Amino acid sequence: MSGGKKVFVIGFHKTGTTSLKGALALLGYSVSPVREVKHLDASPKSWDVLKPMIDKYDAFRAQPWPLFFREIYEYRPDSKFILTIRPTEEWLKSVTNYFGEKTTPKREAIYGAGSPLGHEHAYAARYDQHNREVLEFFSDKPRSLLIMDLATGIGWRELCAFLDEAGIPTRPFPHRNPTHRDSVSRQRQSGES
Repeated sequence: MSGGKKVFVIGFHKTGTTSLKGALALLGYSVSPVREVKHLDASPKSWDVLKPMIDKYDAFRAQPWPLFFREIYEYRPDSKFILTIRPTEEWLKSVTNYFGEKTTPKREAIYGAGSPLGHEHAYAARYDQHNREVLEFFSDKPRSLLIMDLATGIGWRELCAFLDEAGIPTRPFPHRNPTHRDSVSRQRQSGES
């Protein structure tokens, strides 16, 4: 159980954030619903809406939370932050397949283009920039950040140790994108990388 801890999943979409939501919920954390932030973007007005939500829940994920990691740390420096990642090429393929031509104002604000199609370079550059900025910001705060690439097998042991949870669940770590995990597993078995 969380015991008042705040946990922020600050990886971009399609990096395992839904799997982390499931894992945190299984550990007893109340996770903020995506519907409450769906309309928000990266503007300062969004932070004014997000800030009071921090007292309502234990854990947070989905855009625009990752965009406000600095503000969150300043407001709640005792929080734990989890950067979910995957290789840029795999992430870009997943984002392109998932969003396709559909555009949104939120993605327009984050990437400079509402759809990844035809804007793959801008999406990849923004994704890499975010991950770089997170790593730089937390470089002198290593106890505050856990980096998780779920396809590598990282799971309960690392998450529970990071969150100072007493026990490790016996049920499998939730993977909401088994295709990604299975493709990495097949690559390992065949010697690909």
